Amino acid sequence: MVTIEIDGQSVQLEDGEPILRGAEKLGIRIPTLCSHPWLEPSGACRVCSVEIIRRGKSRIVTACNYPASDGLVVKTASESALAVRRMVLEMQLARCSHVPVIQELAREYGIEKSRFGEGTETCILCGLCVRVCEELVQANALCFAERGTERFVSTPFGVEADENSCIACGACVSVCPTDHVSLEDHAQRPGEPQDFYLGPKTAINLPFQQAVPKVPWIDPVACIKLQTGGCGVCAQVCEPGAIDYEQQDEEFEVEVGQILVTTGYQPFETKAMAQYGYGRLDNVITALEFEHMLNSTGPTGGKVVCKGGETPRAIGIVHCVGSRDENQHRYCSRVCCMYALKFAHLVAERTDAEVYQFYIDMRAYGKGYEEFYSRVLQEGTTVIRGKVAEVVPALGNGSREGHMVIRCEDTLVGKFREIPVDMLVLCNALEPHQDSGNVANIFSLSRSPDGFFLERHPKLDPVGTMTDGVYIAGTCQSPKDIPDTVAQAQAAAARILALIGKGEVLIDPVRAAVNEQNCSGCRMCNALCPYQAITFNEEDSVSEVNQTLCKGCGTCVAACPAGAIAGSGFTDDQILTELEAILV
Repeated sequence: MVTIEIDGQSVQLEDGEPILRGAEKLGIRIPTLCSHPWLEPSGACRVCSVEIIRRGKSRIVTACNYPASDGLVVKTASESALAVRRMVLEMQLARCSHVPVIQELAREYGIEKSRFGEGTETCILCGLCVRVCEELVQANALCFAERGTERFVSTPFGVEADENSCIACGACVSVCPTDHVSLEDHAQRPGEPQDFYLGPKTAINLPFQQAVPKVPWIDPVACIKLQTGGCGVCAQVCEPGAIDYEQQDEEFEVEVGQILVTTGYQPFETKAMAQYGYGRLDNVITALEFEHMLNSTGPTGGKVVCKGGETPRAIGIVHCVGSRDENQHRYCSRVCCMYALKFAHLVAERTDAEVYQFYIDMRAYGKGYEEFYSRVLQEGTTVIRGKVAEVVPALGNGSREGHMVIRCEDTLVGKFREIPVDMLVLCNALEPHQDSGNVANIFSLSRSPDGFFLERHPKLDPVGTMTDGVYIAGTCQSPKDIPDTVAQAQAAAARILALIGKGEVLIDPVRAAVNEQNCSGCRMCNALCPYQAITFNEEDSVSEVNQTLCKGCGTCVAACPAGAIAGSGFTDDQILTELEAILV
């Protein structure tokens, strides 16, 4: 360890550690535009210039890469150091006069305008993007081209980066101090799950905040280490050493006695209703995207802003996008009305924007819901009963970029209306997952006409299914809100625990039975059984019934051409005997 003095304060550093780290420990700010903890410092921008005194001699050095040595004296705000910074910033301002970070630093040092003119460049040639791509990512998709004043950042040989070089990791974007580098295309990567995009995402994240176990996972498509072999920063900073890049996906087979199916739902694809302009007009977003924006951990920190960063003056919220629609889904999604009202309440709390709600019928059916609806109305939200016909860009004087007009019919007053808004939120429907048919086949589940899993009985057994030991809960059974989902999940768990507590399973006595002497081995019953309870014995060439799986539906009994299958307690001899007893 060595001891140095910075602005009269002593600090200990590792021998060779840069002066900038010592200033950070003391809370002394030294501006820099080219230093990043991921990379070795280079002193390219020279904004971090400081004065050092060693052995009675003074000189100007860059704090980000000058090594500390015992007895070194550093002055960060001396006249000579400040003069160098002003000159550097004045030259940067002449090159990049419209870059906010340069403008802010220049004003901090009393520079309003550069003596060397004004430039329209946005790159200060700090080299961070090139170095992070080469040293950390190891993709080598960026480089410097030309020399001197003609120098600029380019791709190797001036050829547009392809998928073999640039992996769209965004590392260059994250280190660029002037926002010169940007990701222009946020298209979904191959193999990436369907999701909405509303800001930067990292390769390491939690599946969701309430995940159990709450363990982060690495997205192999987005991870630089797994793509190029570079980076590895997460393993360096993980104190428990829990990062293992060699792990592979594994499949496990687990024998269980009961299954609870809670596959959830997927949001309706809003682009299917082109009249609302989703994907075509800026500031038209879905409810999930708006929820993400309102979240304090979201991309905007909970602020309601338009694409350009300005606060909207008016926001429209459209109910029933894809639900209660003869052309899409006829059923009601149940949750749209209340979370739309919640959006209006949060917008009123955080902005002065006017909120317009476009609804078909307001369904505030739960405990305290009607009172909340009244509260939102008292806060100034305007509700318009009627479906939105279309959303179009605003034309004419006074309109600004992104301004839209909502065309709708107000059925309460019988008039056609046009409402100007800056942002539009679409409350899209809840619909079954695309693969729900495959899941239904795996677990022998029935589905209702709308595609959701069908319960055994809507009133007497809302969590059971026609397959014993398989239960359903949540939105895989039908659209429902969080309280109803939790209640149904607890009911299903109670059913499972009750069966486990008994230790034995009671089955109905009515079951199919095969008379092996009459069975011809045609296997017709095997294909017809809806419960897959009949298998074929290859050794004896006869069909056999699994008494646990069989429900006694009688399908196999009616279809057997040889009459070899009969229901227990309902054989021909038993029925004839009953008839004889009645007649006699």
